[in-house]
Amino acid sequence: MVNKCRSYLSTFLFFILLLSQFTGIACAAGEQKVLVLEISDSITPVTDDMVADAIAFAENDDYEALVITLNTPGGNLDETIDIIEQIAATDVPVIGYVYPESTKAWSAGTLILISTDVAAMAPYTIIGSAQPVSITSGGSEPIEDEKIINALVKRATENAKQHDRNQTAAEEFITKNLNLDADTALEYGVIEYVAPSIADLLSQVDGLEVKGKVLETDGATIDYYEASLKLAFLNIISDPIVSSLLLLLGVYAIILGISNPGFGAELFGVIAISLGLIGTGFDVNIGALFLIIVGVALLVLEFQAPGFGVFGIAGLVCVVAGSVLLAPTDFPQNYTPAEFQRTLILSIATPTLVLGLFLVFIIYKVFEIRRQKPLFGELIGDTGLAIDTIGDGQEGYILHRGQRWKARSSDMIEKDDKVRILEKDGVILVVEKLKSEDGEENPENQD
Repeated sequence: MVNKCRSYLSTFLFFILLLSQFTGIACAAGEQKVLVLEISDSITPVTDDMVADAIAFAENDDYEALVITLNTPGGNLDETIDIIEQIAATDVPVIGYVYPESTKAWSAGTLILISTDVAAMAPYTIIGSAQPVSITSGGSEPIEDEKIINALVKRATENAKQHDRNQTAAEEFITKNLNLDADTALEYGVIEYVAPSIADLLSQVDGLEVKGKVLETDGATIDYYEASLKLAFLNIISDPIVSSLLLLLGVYAIILGISNPGFGAELFGVIAISLGLIGTGFDVNIGALFLIIVGVALLVLEFQAPGFGVFGIAGLVCVVAGSVLLAPTDFPQNYTPAEFQRTLILSIATPTLVLGLFLVFIIYKVFEIRRQKPLFGELIGDTGLAIDTIGDGQEGYILHRGQRWKARSSDMIEKDDKVRILEKDGVILVVEKLKSEDGEENPENQD
C-alpha cells in the first residue's frame, strides 16, 4: 500500500515538473517585447536625443527590437545623420516603419528609413522628395552644388547598399525628387514589408535574422516609448514654428516692457527668447538677430517720440524681416521639401504681421493719449451750474458737462447760479460766481 502511494506521488510530481517546464517555455515566449518610438513631426536636435534615449532603453531592458514609426516632412540634416549612425551602432534590431496609413516620410525621413535594419511602410504612405532646396525671394530653388548633391547621394546609396536595397532609387530620391508609394517601394526593393499595423508587421518579421539575432516578435508585447518630462518639453519648443514664435513673442514683450515698465513684460520677453534659442539649438542667424535688435530699438524710439513715423515703420519692417529669417529653411540645417518650408515661413510671417499691426495699434493709441489735454486742464476756466448753495464755509455740488462735482467758494453762491472753475483741490473744485459784468451767458456745455 505504501509503495503504491509512493508510485502515485512520484507520477504526480513528474507531471507537475513537466507542466512547469511547458509553462516556463510558454511564459518565456510570451515575455518577448518590442519598443515603439514615434517620430511624428520635424526632425530636430531633440529627436536625436529621443532616439538615443529609446535605444538605450531598448538595450537595457532586453527588448527584442525597436520600431521607429516615421511621419515626418524632414528636418535637420545633422540630426538625421546622427540618428542613422546610432541605428548602425546599436545591437538592437531597428525597424523603420512609415506609419500610420496615408502619411509620409520625406527628405530626412526617407534617409532614416533606408538606413534601418528592416524597412516597412503602411499602405498609402509615401517616401521621397529628398532633393535639397532653398527658399529665396523668387520662390523655391533646387540646390545644384555638386559637392552637396554628391555627398548626399553617396550617403544614401551606401546606406541602401549596406541593407541590400535599391541604390538607384536611393540616388533618385535626391537627384530627381523621386516619390514612391508603399507597393512601388516594395516592388523596387526599397523596403521589405508592407503592413497595415504594428502587430501585423511584427508578425511578418518574426523569424527574420537581424544583426545576428533571430527575431521572435509574433505576439510580442508592444511598449511605447515615453520621453522624460525634460525631453517632452524640449520636443515642444524645438518645433521650428514654436521656437520661432517664442522668439517673436519675446521681442514684442521686451518692446512693450521697455515702453511701459512695471508690468513684467520684459521678464516674459527674456524667458520667451531664451526658450526660443534653446528650441533652435542656438543655431540662430546672426543677421536675423541683428535686424530684430535694430527693430526693437527703432520701435522703442518711436514710443518715446510723438506720432507713428519713420522710426516705427522702419522698426516694424526690421522685426518682420528678422523673424522670417529666423525660420529654419536653409540647407543643410533644415532638410525638408519646399512646400513644407513655404508653409513654415507663412506660419512665422503671418503672426509676425498680426502682432506688428497690433503694435501699430498700440502706438496709435499712445499717440492719441499724448495729444489729449489732461481732463483737469479742460476744467480750468470752464463754467458750470450750482445745484446746491455754496459759500460761507459750506460746500456743495455743481453740474459740469452732465457730471456732478463737489465744490467750494469764497463767494456766496445760490442754487442755479452760474459759476466759473478756478482750480482743483484734490477732488474738490474751487469756483467763483459768474458775475453779470463778465458777460454771463448760458454755455453750450451746460445741462
